[in-house]
Amino acid sequence: MKRKVVLTGCLLLGLLLIPVLGHAQLFSEQAFKLNRVLNLISNYYVDTVSEGELVETAIVRMLEELDPHSVYVPLDEVREMNDPLVGNFEGIGIQFNILYDTILIISPISGGPSEKVGIRAGDRIVKIEDENVAGVGITTKQVQDRLMGEKGTRVKVTVLRRGVSNPLDFVITRDKIPIYSLDAAYLLNNETVYIKLNRFSITTEEEFSNAYNRLKSTEIKNLVLDLRGNGGGYLEVAVSLLDKIFASKRIVVYMEGIKSPRRDYYTSSEGELSGLNLAILIDEGSASASEIMAGAVQDYDRGIIIGRRSFGKGLVQRPFTLPDGSMIRLTVARYFTPTGRSIQKPYENGSESYIRELNERYSKGEYFSADKITFPDSLMFNTLVSGRVVYGGGGIMPDIFVPADTSGYTGYYRDLIQKGIFNRFILDYVDSHREELTRRFASFTDFRQNYTVDDAVIGMLVSYAERDGLASEPGQLQESRYEIATLIKALIARDIWDTSEYFEIVNEKDPVIMRAVEMLGNQKVYSELLLR
Repeated sequence: MKRKVVLTGCLLLGLLLIPVLGHAQLFSEQAFKLNRVLNLISNYYVDTVSEGELVETAIVRMLEELDPHSVYVPLDEVREMNDPLVGNFEGIGIQFNILYDTILIISPISGGPSEKVGIRAGDRIVKIEDENVAGVGITTKQVQDRLMGEKGTRVKVTVLRRGVSNPLDFVITRDKIPIYSLDAAYLLNNETVYIKLNRFSITTEEEFSNAYNRLKSTEIKNLVLDLRGNGGGYLEVAVSLLDKIFASKRIVVYMEGIKSPRRDYYTSSEGELSGLNLAILIDEGSASASEIMAGAVQDYDRGIIIGRRSFGKGLVQRPFTLPDGSMIRLTVARYFTPTGRSIQKPYENGSESYIRELNERYSKGEYFSADKITFPDSLMFNTLVSGRVVYGGGGIMPDIFVPADTSGYTGYYRDLIQKGIFNRFILDYVDSHREELTRRFASFTDFRQNYTVDDAVIGMLVSYAERDGLASEPGQLQESRYEIATLIKALIARDIWDTSEYFEIVNEKDPVIMRAVEMLGNQKVYSELLLR
């Protein structure tokens, strides 16, 4: 998507900022100056111009000069941006993919409007409101535009179903559809609960509590909270989760800016999970609210942080709505961990350098060796209980570093994923074998324990890839065989069951999770690590 920024927007932006009396006159003069330039262009420029485009371009450029996280959100993207954090959207409730230019339903969302009228996994939508949508090159966005809509409105879809000769018509009444922030929750062993969160949304605390209560027992001693790839969300939600794991009232994060007075966030009481040993998993994709959680746990020596250095986002954005419904998210403060650490990584060299920083970590070898990571002594802090050394200024450095595992990652394996061949093959395979698989395996546990990806299935994938233009690489195939077989099994599980079952399979040999289980399984080692 082309980035847009606008000059006029600067004017509108200024009017929405929190006023500061000492700068009022300066702001007024600058706003008048900007408005004067726009009027001159409109009245005297040699060619016809779009004031709207000029304004949007100016807004974008201005925000780029501030920091990498102050951004402009056009009107047509505002809802799309908000939906994942609000926790729901309005539509018909299906997971779908486009296979062979046809809308293939992966599964209806449980309890949603499509399931209620009888839509099934494997159905193919060929018409929406009598408009042909098969074989016409329809895109995912176009499908969403046709199927999403206000709660209570209706949409007619026509589907083809295996074993049924004639098309089936369904009239579906749209409703609120939940967007889940919890990817997986299951037992790693009899003593350890594993929960993976992909964001911190309005529904996260409820999802977390429901998942933990479903799994808890008198034997549970440990919690593994996987925040890898979790880019953040609502700070208050992260604080509410921290409230569950601390034993008493304490400050867990504070925010402060030149024009934003310091605000402290506290846990409120003895948390229900305060007696559990805790491991939080992070990587370079863990940002913002994820780093708030990891930083508070680390600062109070409450648990161990395992994985790789987190992203390093310590800036707080506040949304401001503009008159046309578009929005800016403006950085108004920095947040700090309980020890006073700001974990925001440098951005003085501009947005492009800021974005490339993760690639530079990889190039320097940081993903594979903790020795490649350096922090200046000026950013050294001490934890609040045992006095362990921790650092600010560039993300959260884990207590236990686990290098990225690239064994088995060949060019052939990469191409199977990046070219979308894996997903298309699984969609096709499950669509053709769904009845057989569900008949053979009555439950996911049965499937996980007894299903094996044999040479025949691997051969089907290779042939499928060749038809799709990816030449076979026998040597690389053999090198990546375990990874390929694991992903095939996990994707089948996801299509027949859900994402939690997918992660239960791909996590079986995950080195970060294995290290967490190892550390939590030895109380002496766990305790000594937090005291050193």
